[in-house]
Amino acid sequence: MIKSSELILNPDGSVYHLNLKPEHIAHDIIFVGDQNRVEKITQFFDSIEFSTQKREFKTQTGIYKGKRITVMSTGIGPDNIDITMNELDALVNIDLETRKPKETLTSLNIVRIGTSGSLQEDIPVDSFVMGEFGLGLDNMLRSYLIDAISEKDMEEAFIKHTNWDLKKGTPYIIACSETMKIKFDSNQIHKGITGTAGGFYGPQGRVLRLEIQDPELNSKMDNFKFNDVRMANLEMETSAIYGLGKLLGHNCLSLNAIIANRATGTFSDDPYKAVDALIQYTLGKFAE
Repeated sequence: MIKSSELILNPDGSVYHLNLKPEHIAHDIIFVGDQNRVEKITQFFDSIEFSTQKREFKTQTGIYKGKRITVMSTGIGPDNIDITMNELDALVNIDLETRKPKETLTSLNIVRIGTSGSLQEDIPVDSFVMGEFGLGLDNMLRSYLIDAISEKDMEEAFIKHTNWDLKKGTPYIIACSETMKIKFDSNQIHKGITGTAGGFYGPQGRVLRLEIQDPELNSKMDNFKFNDVRMANLEMETSAIYGLGKLLGHNCLSLNAIIANRATGTFSDDPYKAVDALIQYTLGKFAE
């Protein structure tokens, strides 16, 4: 039995941070970072059956073209993904009354819709990127036993290529779900490695008043390629979603609307339009 200090429940029996009970979620789930983006998606639903919010975690579940879908905001960063993924898994794979894992496990289908900056000149603003792999620069997933699921050869090549300082921890690389990749692919999508940083400024190479450990890291990542798969973009959640998804048995994919191009120094004239287009694309693929 899982102790109450490890799996914390609210007085109403819901999981602690997400404030959800098992009946509140669908098995098809869309993640967004921004809580205000939840309703930008559910405005297209035919109906909404449930809505709640606690802290940055806002959830709405409803029906879109006959498909039951949950939309959830995770907040920013790998630490929030640790909370979100573990508590979602508890909702479907742990009996919250007996506090024991279920004998029959459920796999969730999870798609992250995010915004991101492209690292390549030929991946322009307002385009879409699918992360075939998540490259974790953050260390969060190293708290778990990930050796069986990580892409070790690619990790070693990245460390060598960037002359990575291991005082920052060892990068990890996890592949997306192959079934989700096939379902959501099209000729509209750019593909590659999505880098996940543990912060927005220094960890992504931005310099304001503080010097950073490796000012050349972004340019090194720009030209990293392994078996014809190259770095595509940089954000703050994908690798954590892929890693915990694989460990827990869920099918995960990250799609990003490119609102900035770090290589050319450009920013979208209308980033909201780019995000709305990705929302419509993702909902359409879920409903197929």
